[in-house]
Amino acid sequence: MNDRLLSVHSRASARASSGRVADYIPALSGADPSALGIAATDAEGATFRAGASDARFTMQSISKVFALAYVMAERGEEAVFSRVGMEPTGDPFNSIIRLETSAGRKPFNPFINAGAIVVSGLMPGSSPEDRAGRFRAFVGSMTGREGVEQDDAVYASEKSTAARNRSIAWFLKELGLLPGEVEETLDLYFRQCATLIDAVDLSRAGAVLAMDGVDPVSRSRFLPAATARTIKSLMATCGMYDGSGEFAVKVGIPAKSGVGGGIMAAVRGRMGLGTYGPALDERGNSVAGMEALRLLSDEAGLRVL
Repeated sequence: MNDRLLSVHSRASARASSGRVADYIPALSGADPSALGIAATDAEGATFRAGASDARFTMQSISKVFALAYVMAERGEEAVFSRVGMEPTGDPFNSIIRLETSAGRKPFNPFINAGAIVVSGLMPGSSPEDRAGRFRAFVGSMTGREGVEQDDAVYASEKSTAARNRSIAWFLKELGLLPGEVEETLDLYFRQCATLIDAVDLSRAGAVLAMDGVDPVSRSRFLPAATARTIKSLMATCGMYDGSGEFAVKVGIPAKSGVGGGIMAAVRGRMGLGTYGPALDERGNSVAGMEALRLLSDEAGLRVL
């Protein structure tokens, strides 16, 4: 597997030049656009890696997967999906138009910003700092890494440039979908997105999902099988922003991306995959990361869709 990852890394790296790093969050603009890391954790718990697999970056929208798993574990499925739907939108991740015009009057799914803010608002704790700390502890348990941290510079940068997310959150409040204070929920959401991980962490968490909730390293059950299946289904239909359909056709693996450059993928019964490549396409997906996953899917027969 290491030889395959090294070969894929060499070929996929060339695609990074066609993308650009996110700059609408100023603190993300300094990332190296040529970087690419790939990691895989298989069903036996072995991890393989290539390139910048240990480079730390902020989760951004990948945090929505962990937040959904965490809140479903803490509050139950009904608490989430009574407020958030399960349908793809085909719209950009920060769109507000369907929230206003849909008959259901709730976010279409937990992986667009509107749905993710609702999920964040359901996290337990006494303050944004406490709730974010509990969330990071959950991330650490799922990735097998102690001391998961927050990037304070990215957190501050997101908080200071969040006009659209604030408008979404206030509209959610008007719809009765946010139980707490708007600014406190947003503060938690920004902290959640600024959680630091690497490609190896993503491969380990992806492997938990791939094994229907069982951690292949410890051999212990981390999530109920039904929760893992729900999350993978949403990743397959909604995980790659408004490029989810094309990714499903070309790659065929449930995955979730983030504008920090990461992608987490789960190949049922076989492995979890994590990539890091901060050069993004126009939809906010890692160009080199998607190419790496496409090559792995084709050459290793990983397609599950």
